[in-house]
This record gives sequence, structure tokens and C-alpha cells, in this order.
Amino acid sequence: MKINVAVKPNSKIESVEKIDDLNYILKFNVLPVDNAANKKVVEMLSDYFKKPKTSIQIIKGLKSKNKVVEL
Repeated sequence: MKINVAVKPNSKIESVEKIDDLNYILKFNVLPVDNAANKKVVEMLSDYFKKPKTSIQIIKGLKSKNKVVEL
């Protein structure tokens, strides 16, 4: 399953907001430096969907705030 994720780094709170079945907004307090934000995206989606981190992969948007993630 592929989903679209809009990332809001450097936010005060951490949250996963579901817009619809394929679109999500992630807010977290990590800066997008040295791939830390992408790791946080995988970690948060892993917790949200109750899946192992190894089954979550960012397909598009490694350097963008809009990402396509495969679960």
C-alpha cells in the first residue's frame, strides 16, 4: 500500500494526522539534517500502523516535505 505523507519538521508537538485513507500529515520536533527526519517518519509510521520499521520504505521525496511511502 502506498500513502502520501506531508512532513512538518521542527514542530512543537509530535502527531500523525489522517486526512483520508491515502494522505497523512506528520508533525515532529526533529530537524531535517543528516536524514534524521526520514528516520523519524519511518519510526512514527511504524508505531501508527503497528508494522516493523523494515516494512516501511520511502519511495519518493527523500529531500522533500511531501513523500510517498510504501507500507
